[in-house]
Amino acid sequence: MSGADAPAQPRKSGLTRRQKRALSRGAQYALFVAAVIALALTADWGQLKNQFAQWDLVQQMFPDVITLALKNTVLYTMSGFVFGLVLGMVIALMRLSSVGPYRWVAGIYIEIFRGLPALLIFVFVGVAVPLAFPGTEIPGGTYGKVALALGLVSAAYMAETIRAGIQAVPKGQMEAARSLGFSHARAMVSIVIPQAFRVVIPPLTNELVLLFKDSSLVLFLGVTLEERELTKFGRDLASQTANSTPILVAGLCYLLVTVPLGFVVRRLEAKAGEATK
Repeated sequence: MSGADAPAQPRKSGLTRRQKRALSRGAQYALFVAAVIALALTADWGQLKNQFAQWDLVQQMFPDVITLALKNTVLYTMSGFVFGLVLGMVIALMRLSSVGPYRWVAGIYIEIFRGLPALLIFVFVGVAVPLAFPGTEIPGGTYGKVALALGLVSAAYMAETIRAGIQAVPKGQMEAARSLGFSHARAMVSIVIPQAFRVVIPPLTNELVLLFKDSSLVLFLGVTLEERELTKFGRDLASQTANSTPILVAGLCYLLVTVPLGFVVRRLEAKAGEATK
């Protein structure tokens, strides 16, 4: 049978894969838009405005919400981050130590402080420590207590992050340093740890974002008016005015810091990913 007499192949019917994907995306966008419109039409915007958008209350909060509340929040966060980073480094090195008791202590610390809620750590620092050591004051007052509480919480996570970063450095780096006459400690400090930090900077920055939000737990330590952070500042004014506008403003102040930090984390992760290719 010649090619001209061969039966014609049936034409495929239906949509191509690309067309199906485009149709699926279009349906998802349409569903999203419909949900937004439905929420917008059913919400009581007048009631929301009265409760969350009182401009006179916003004006009352400035400049104290920035010069006092946001400043204290940043100070609490940075002090806790620095203390947690130092302690986390020590715990990570103990976790990698060849000495058994060091590894056991580090492992127990990590499991306990990763498993306990941050609120309980703040209660422990504010109540249990003064009871256990009568007459002993934590240096720095409230700032020292917050640094200790946030540091104890974050150190457990940072320790595991740093440990993973150190183990990610090729073993050949340590061997090359030892062959050049470096001691193990000097090689770790000069060669391995700097390379490890290039790997762990993105997750550590993400931990900074989490600490910034956890600093709101400082209210459980009992703070003065001059020591209030954003959440305490907003709650106090909301209670005085019977309006939630101060809570919204405090939330926006958190976003002023966390959104740029989140962008930094994504950029660092992207650069780290490009460096490993």
